[in-house]
Amino acid sequence: MTMPDPVNILLVDDQPAKLLSYEVILQELGENLLVAQSAREALEHLLRTDVAVILVDVCMPEQDGFELVELIRAHPRFEKTPVIFVSAVMMTEPDRLRGYAAGAVDYVSVPIVPDVLRAKVRVFVELYRKTRELERLNADLERRVQERTAELETSYQQLQTLNEELENRIELRTREREEAMAQLFEAQKLDTIGQLTGGVAHDFNNLLMAALGSLSLLRKRIPAEEKNLRLLDNAVQAAERGAALTQRLLAFARRQELKPQAVDLVQLLGSIEGLLQRAVGPTIRLENRLPVELPPALVDANQLELAILNLAVNARDAIQQEGVISIDAEETIPGDHDLPPGLSAGRYLRVRVADTGSGMDEETLARAAEPFFTTKGLGKGTGLGLSMVHGLAAQSGGILQLHSTPGEGTTAELWLPVAKDDVSEHAGAAQSAWSASGEAEAAASLRILVVDDDVLVCMGTVDMLEDLGHRVTEANSGQAALEIVNSGQSFDLVITDHAMPGMSGADLARSLLSANPAQPIILASGYAELPDGASVGALSRLVKPFTQEQLAQAISMAISRDATAASHAPLQRNGTM
Repeated sequence: MTMPDPVNILLVDDQPAKLLSYEVILQELGENLLVAQSAREALEHLLRTDVAVILVDVCMPEQDGFELVELIRAHPRFEKTPVIFVSAVMMTEPDRLRGYAAGAVDYVSVPIVPDVLRAKVRVFVELYRKTRELERLNADLERRVQERTAELETSYQQLQTLNEELENRIELRTREREEAMAQLFEAQKLDTIGQLTGGVAHDFNNLLMAALGSLSLLRKRIPAEEKNLRLLDNAVQAAERGAALTQRLLAFARRQELKPQAVDLVQLLGSIEGLLQRAVGPTIRLENRLPVELPPALVDANQLELAILNLAVNARDAIQQEGVISIDAEETIPGDHDLPPGLSAGRYLRVRVADTGSGMDEETLARAAEPFFTTKGLGKGTGLGLSMVHGLAAQSGGILQLHSTPGEGTTAELWLPVAKDDVSEHAGAAQSAWSASGEAEAAASLRILVVDDDVLVCMGTVDMLEDLGHRVTEANSGQAALEIVNSGQSFDLVITDHAMPGMSGADLARSLLSANPAQPIILASGYAELPDGASVGALSRLVKPFTQEQLAQAISMAISRDATAASHAPLQRNGTM
C-alpha cells in the first residue's frame, strides 16, 4: 500500500523552545512541519503553501493568537483551514468563546500531553486529506459528467441525424414503392387491355377474312356493271378499314406480324417527309432536325413509317392552327441509374416528335396510350394511334415515353434498339426469289388440306383455293386433320390456322413434320405470337385477313421453298403419315 503524500502543518509561536517541543511531538506523524515566530511569518507560509492545520499560541507579544486567526480567516483561501489554539494560562469561557468566534476549532492547554496533541492534529490532517480526496473525486466526477454529457449530446445529434436520414429514406422508399406500384398497375392494366383487344382483333380478323374472301370471289362472278362494282368496292374498302383497325389493336397488344430489319432513320424520314407535310397541312411547319448520320434502328420499316405518321397527325390535331412539329433523333446508351423502366441495357435510338400544341394534363397523359381513348370530338379519331406506336415500341424491344405540359406542347419519345448489322437486304431478295421460282409450280393444281375451326373462314379459304384451280379437303380441327392424313391421303400443301382449341396449328405442324419433314405447311394466324422452335419458326406464314392474291403468293412461296429443300434432300410429299 502506497504511503500518502505528507501535508503541511503550520506551528506559530514567538518562543523557539515551544516551537521545538511542538516539532518533537508531531514529527511522529510524518508530515511537513512549518514554523513561524510571528504573524508576518505565518502569513508568508500560508500564502506560499497549502496548510492542513494551524497550531497557534494564544499569547504572543506583537499580535495575540485571536487577532492572527481573525486576520487569517479574513482571507477566502483560509476560511475553512482548521486552527488549534495553544494556551499556557487557564482560559475562561468568554475567552474560549472569543477563540471559537475567531475561527478556532479546538484548544490544547499547557502542559501539553503529546498523545493528545498528536491525536487532535492527526484528526484534522486526515480530515484535510479526505476533503482534498473528496474535492478531487468531485472534480473527476464533474469532468466525467461533462464528458458523458458531451457524449450524450453527440449521440443525440447523431441520433437526430440518423432519424432524419431514416425518415428521408422511408419517404424515398415509399415514393419509389408508390411509383413502382403505379407502373405495375399501369403495366397490368395495359396488359389486360392488350389481351382483351388481341382476342377481339383475332375474332374480328376471322369475320373480315370470311367477308373479304367472299367479296373477292363475288367480284369475279357478278356482271361487271358500274353500280355492282361500286357496291362491292365500298364493301371491300369497309372491310379493309376494319382490317386496319384490327392491325392497330394487334399492334397495341404486341401480336402483330413484324419484320424487323436495320432501318436508316434519316433515309426513311426523307422518303416520307412530303407525305408528312401533306398530312399536317400548310399552316404547320414541319422541321426535320435529324443529324446527317445515325446508326440503323432494328424495327419494322413499314410500321415505323406508320408510327411516325400517327405521331405527326396527333401533333397536328393538338396544334389546331399554326405551329411547329419537329422530328429529331440521337443515339443513347443509358446507364443503370437513368435506364427508363421497361428497357434493358444496350444501345438505343431515341426518336422525338415534338409539337407546340395545347399539351395534356396529367390525367390525359396517363391514359394517352390506351386503345380507344381520345380527346378528339366524335368521329374525329379512333384513339388507336398512340396505342399502335406503344405496341410497336414494346414489340420491337423499346418503349414509348410521352412528356407534356398544358399550354406548352407535347413530346413523344420513341426508343428503338440499335441494329447490330444490316439485315434489310436479304428478306426482300429471298421473297422475290420464292415468288419467281414458285410461280410456275403454284399455277399447277395442288392437293391442299385446309384446317380451321371457324367454319366461315374455312369455307372462304376453300372457295378461294378452288377458284385458283386447286383440289381442297377441309378439316375443322387439328385432330380431324391428322385422322385424314393418317387414313392414307397425301397433300401437296397444308394450310392451317394456329389458334384452334385442343390442338393448335403449331402442334399440328409438328406432328405432320415429324412424319414427313418435307411436308409444305402454311401457318395462318391473326397473331404474331407463335411458339418457339426451329420447325415451327421455319414455316411459311399467312396473316389474317388475307386476300386471294396474298393466298396465291403464300402458296407460291411455300411450294418454292419446298422445291429448294428438295434439291438437297428427297421430297417425300406423297408418303403416308
